[in-house]
Amino acid sequence: MADNYLQTKGRIFDIQRYSIHDGNGIRTIVFLKGCFLRCRWCCNPESQRYDIETMIVQGKEKVIGRDVTVQEVMETVLKDRPYYRRTGGGLTLSGGEMLFQWEFARDLLRAAREAGITTAVESTAFSDYSHIEELLPYLDQYLMDIKHIDSAKHKEFTGVPNEKILENARKISGSGLTEYSVRVPTIPGFNDTPEEIRAIARFAEQLPSVKRIHLLPYHRLGQDKYDGLGRKYTLEGIAPPPAAKMQMRKKAAESVTRIEVVIGG
Repeated sequence: MADNYLQTKGRIFDIQRYSIHDGNGIRTIVFLKGCFLRCRWCCNPESQRYDIETMIVQGKEKVIGRDVTVQEVMETVLKDRPYYRRTGGGLTLSGGEMLFQWEFARDLLRAAREAGITTAVESTAFSDYSHIEELLPYLDQYLMDIKHIDSAKHKEFTGVPNEKILENARKISGSGLTEYSVRVPTIPGFNDTPEEIRAIARFAEQLPSVKRIHLLPYHRLGQDKYDGLGRKYTLEGIAPPPAAKMQMRKKAAESVTRIEVVIGG
């Protein structure tokens, strides 16, 4: 790795400060451009393409994506160091899929670690494991999406099969190098039956270092973005689940695993 890693360039589309749902404590989330998947329910469709795009937001054009260096991003991240210290928070990388720009992600995590800031990533782990290995020495928390156990259904709804994802889940968890949690975006018509939730829980139970399973309720907060990008939202008409149904899913997961199961991030 080059010594001038602070000058590594990447492409982001947002930096969100004061988050409490994407890792421990108060966090700053950096959203990277580009993703390998095309999930039908994606709430950040502006993240999927690496290209800089124009999106209509409240009737006005907004440029989505800008090129930055690690050092430029860290200037924002460091502003909230007192909050990180008091709450155990830090930097979280999200997207998109941060592994789409794995070298930039690695160097951001390294910069945070060397500044004494804890690190986390939200990721599907759909990547060569050799790239993931480069990040692990600088990573405190890996929040990994496992969306479905059946590969054919996974490909139907996300555009890619899941064999690489499940294999990388085993490797990341088995490495013992980072705190590891499973996240399940529960999508009506895709993976929200008790049988499908139990299948994911059974898989997670076999992973040696899983701390907890997060069941993330489906929402439509990103639906307007599709109109702004001139794209069709293919899950239109699906309603978010009532709280009682989420509790049923939680019980389905808890029935097969001793891992802590929580609703939400």
